[in-house]
Amino acid sequence: MLTKTISPNHHISTNKIFGFWLYLMSDCIIFATLFATYGVMVTSTASGPTGKDIFNLPFVLLETICLLISSGTCGLVLIRMHQEKKNAVILWFGLTIIFGLSFIGMEGYELLHLITKGMGPSLSGFLSAFFTLLGAHALHVTAGLIWMILLMIQIAQRGLTTINCIRIMCLSLFWHFLDIIWICVFTIVYLIGKI
Repeated sequence: MLTKTISPNHHISTNKIFGFWLYLMSDCIIFATLFATYGVMVTSTASGPTGKDIFNLPFVLLETICLLISSGTCGLVLIRMHQEKKNAVILWFGLTIIFGLSFIGMEGYELLHLITKGMGPSLSGFLSAFFTLLGAHALHVTAGLIWMILLMIQIAQRGLTTINCIRIMCLSLFWHFLDIIWICVFTIVYLIGKI
């Protein structure tokens, strides 16, 4: 009778990925709180601008497309990782970073544009909640981009080691999680806010 042995590395990687799922669930609670706060504050405009007045849907749609494309390129990173193609992993990470930076640049432009027009977060409860929600998402995307750059350096130096593959899987989960959060932002904040 054959018995299948499980390597200690399998248990370590499973535990790390499970631990990362727990982190994502805690992050989910943070974003749920931010969405709830936004939902309560959305009508607290203090006679200032509403979502209808400030949202530019074509611009935000382009922003969304950039982030969704980056999700696709991040998925290709995983495929190339399983094929053990180090250079292709680095290439697809590079493209993910380009689209991620495009998204962050557009999001930063949008928020800066509102501030320069006198519609900053201190103007009303609505804008305060809006800036906090978008700022939290932008902070997460920026952290993900920094993580990608550092991981690309690790892969270039050490290759697709077991620990680097675990990091790639965790980063991929994080990046897709941010895409899901953004789809919720796009739907709840922008689309419903424009109605």
